[in-house]
Amino acid sequence: MPDAVATLPDPAIATHPRPALCVIVPAYNEATGLEEFHRRLSAVMGRLGRSWQVLYVNDGSTDATLAVMRQLRERDRRVALINLSRNFGKEVAMTAGLDHADADAVIIIDSDLQDPPEVIPELVSVWQEGFDIVYAQRSVRQGETWLKKTTAALFYRLMSDIGNVRLPRDTGDFRLMSRRVVEALRTLREGHRFMKGLFAWVGYPSKAVLYERAPRHIGTTKWNYWKLWNFAIEGITSFTVMPLKIASYLGLLVSVFAAVFIIQLVVRTILFGNPVAGYPSLMAVVLFLGGVQLLTLGVIGEYLGRIFNETKQRPLYLIESFLPPEDM
Repeated sequence: MPDAVATLPDPAIATHPRPALCVIVPAYNEATGLEEFHRRLSAVMGRLGRSWQVLYVNDGSTDATLAVMRQLRERDRRVALINLSRNFGKEVAMTAGLDHADADAVIIIDSDLQDPPEVIPELVSVWQEGFDIVYAQRSVRQGETWLKKTTAALFYRLMSDIGNVRLPRDTGDFRLMSRRVVEALRTLREGHRFMKGLFAWVGYPSKAVLYERAPRHIGTTKWNYWKLWNFAIEGITSFTVMPLKIASYLGLLVSVFAAVFIIQLVVRTILFGNPVAGYPSLMAVVLFLGGVQLLTLGVIGEYLGRIFNETKQRPLYLIESFLPPEDM
């Protein structure tokens, strides 16, 4: 059930006809591009010949995003709107959309038009073949720097090597999911959410659709390198305890090195006497051991902090208002 929205009807007992497709669009400060996005989305969805709705999720925007969403809803009866009480982050905004989407299949797409809505018919076609998850995989990433492409590739490779789920490479949140996948995702309520990992964790038959990712239509990205770094840490700590194992192995390695050092020091003292050790070498050893200890404590702290947050059992999000589509 959706968090903190006790007055909403349960989709399982809703009496209105269920649409075939529901498009979830999380947005944060995307007012300048929403009109063009909705125009292109409507054109694409109208050619599919299936009933559809679009669910916009305003993630605490500080610009005119909410006002534009309301205007879109006034003009298009298929538009639904969730306005979160504050900015909870894209992962939670997608979760809010999944909690309220009531369709045979759900499509998640960003509104910046880097993921072209024109790819959706191909996603639907593959879904009709019997696949539960159809993810859009980037064959070309236009408008992104060499550094961002390189670090993204390294992250996907790292997650494939150490994680307990296999993330499709060069794949974002743009995808289509069947109703049973969405219902499975609704049962996963951890507070620290890495949605790409959760999409992979539920399993079910999946297939990739290749596409060329375009530059942003307008505006600037909300993801700087600091946010991307923290996002990577979130993904790693959400789906593997390998950092804890690495800390253990590092401690073992330092212990073995210290034991070997002590043995050679005793042997050298017996054979050649005990010359006074140099101050720089002593400081180097102390600083090295201190750094290893702080690194290990930091890794433990990351996991402990996540346990602390999960034990609070706070709702994932709070909704200021929910406006269903008028054609319900």
